Amino acid sequence: MKTTQSWDGVDYGPYPTGRPELSILKIEIPPNTTLPWHTHPMPNAAYVVRGSLTVETQSGQKLMLSEGDTLPETVDTVHRGTSGSEAVELIVFYAGVKGQPLNGPGH
Repeated sequence: MKTTQSWDGVDYGPYPTGRPELSILKIEIPPNTTLPWHTHPMPNAAYVVRGSLTVETQSGQKLMLSEGDTLPETVDTVHRGTSGSEAVELIVFYAGVKGQPLNGPGH
């Protein structure tokens, strides 16, 4: 994947000032689970290792992902994910600045 926009078509803005800090997380979501509404303050991208996931914004945009798909995540847009009938495993790459939280609350 190579992109300048999140999956919902919004252009990424400039990076915040500060010392860069990269984070990589392995995230597992149990079957038939809906995550809480949340935001991300920085660009990040996910790779679906296994399972299927539906990502949706509070405004109603939806994207279905399955094994092998990539996801350029939204920045400062409230969203959540819902797993299918099997567990989902994601590898998520965050590109922020030192001390910046990876997630924020949903509004």
